[in-house]
Amino acid sequence: MTSTPEGLALPAGPAQANGYDSIAEAYTAENENSLMNAYYERPAMLELAGDVTGRRILDAGCGSGPLFAALRDRGAAVTGVDASAGMLELARRRLGAAADLRVADLADPLPFPDDAFDDVIASLVLHYLRDWGPTLAELRRVLRPGGRLIVSVEHPFVITLMQRMAGEKPDYFQTRNRTEEWTLGGQTVSLTFWDRPLHAMTDAFTAAGFRITVISEPPPAPTARDVFPEVFQELAGTSFLGFLFFVLQAD
Repeated sequence: MTSTPEGLALPAGPAQANGYDSIAEAYTAENENSLMNAYYERPAMLELAGDVTGRRILDAGCGSGPLFAALRDRGAAVTGVDASAGMLELARRRLGAAADLRVADLADPLPFPDDAFDDVIASLVLHYLRDWGPTLAELRRVLRPGGRLIVSVEHPFVITLMQRMAGEKPDYFQTRNRTEEWTLGGQTVSLTFWDRPLHAMTDAFTAAGFRITVISEPPPAPTARDVFPEVFQELAGTSFLGFLFFVLQAD
């Protein structure tokens, strides 16, 4: 299955990281002002995060740092990790030499002590992982008791619908592999995703010791209609299904 890159995000694992290294500049430019990222996913994540003044936040899969920058501007003390050194280099340019940025694969143990953060932001990254268990256990470990994990992932219904419209017959109830080819900046890369049903997501969260406090399908930012009028002319209402959002509390 092949699709456009708009709205999709950051890698987990060496192969994905290498793919993002080769398209880092072009991907960042696409991501910066797109409907799905700039006017939908990032505003929704910031809304769910709320007042972050003084909070210690791990941006897990920070990419080139747009959420890191927004959280820092709102008064948070932010640390960013990503598997792609190329994306982190762009984050360093955006955020400055003093920014706490580290190369780290979310499938591996994280280089932080227990209870190091008040919040973890995982923006469009978990769907690159086949097994969420070890990663969620690590994110739970580095969160203080009562801390929050704020997650966005590809909406499982949307992925299944798109596959059926393309003539495929996916089994929604199975965790299944999907490979897409993206061409950006003259480079073509293959990226691998793991699609899973909603119940598999919620089961993984609770098994890792999280309590689900929010499941959200938010509308886009109010200004999106003015910036992308042609998209909204095709909609029956004022919103659309894109990603699925969770706020989880570490018990």
